[in-house]
This record gives sequence, structure tokens and C-alpha cells, in this order.
Amino acid sequence: MTEKIASLVKSLRVEVPDCVAAGVIDMSTGMLLSVETVDSHPPEVLDMLAAATLDLFQGRNVVMIEGIFKERRGVVSDRHYFQEILVNSDNLAHLFLRINSTDEIVAVVVCRKTVNVGMLFAQARRVLKDHGQL
Repeated sequence: MTEKIASLVKSLRVEVPDCVAAGVIDMSTGMLLSVETVDSHPPEVLDMLAAATLDLFQGRNVVMIEGIFKERRGVVSDRHYFQEILVNSDNLAHLFLRINSTDEIVAVVVCRKTVNVGMLFAQARRVLKDHGQL
């Protein structure tokens, strides 16, 4: 499993346009499983990324909103409603994607803000699909 995750992160880092960092987070533990970046970052910053990703996808209010959306749309499923989230900062675009094979794993791709957002989504989705089951 560790080799598959490391391979996925490397592929995201290399194949997604303007990518400066990629990582994979286990939502059940809140741990960063693997990361590759063009810059060095202190471990505490990377740990905060994992914690922020957990809040972004599974924070109390987010889970409540997901429940309301599913209820209003008649969706009966344990699957999380939110699957992808794009966050733009001043200089970067951060794409968070749940891995289809499990809701508990999230891939994160960080690109320069100049990235073509359509290509960011297309390439990240393709890489995840190419890597299949984790």
C-alpha cells in the first residue's frame, strides 16, 4: 500500500500541470501518508495540512451540510457527498480529491495560481483513475 501511495503522489507531482506539491491524507487517522514538494516545509506545516484537510472534508459543519444535501435530494448512502474541493489562495490553487475506491483517502495537489483549472482537474482525475484501487 505504501508503494502505491508513493507512486500516486509522484505521478500527481509530475503529471499535473504547474504542480508544486502533492500528497495523500488518511481521513480516518488525519495522517499525511505521503508528500512530494518542490520546496522544503517544516513537518508541523505538513501536519497542519493534513489536519486542515480533515476539517475541510469531515468537519462537524461540513458533515451536517452533507447530511442536509443528501436528505433533500433523497440520497440514501454512507458515501460522502463532497468529493472534490478547490481552494484558491493568493498564489496557489489547492485541489483536494477523494479517492474513488475509498472515501477515507484524499489526494491533495497544489499548483501555481496560473494553472489552467480545467487541466488541473482533468490531469488529477486521470492520474487517480490510472492508479486504480489503493
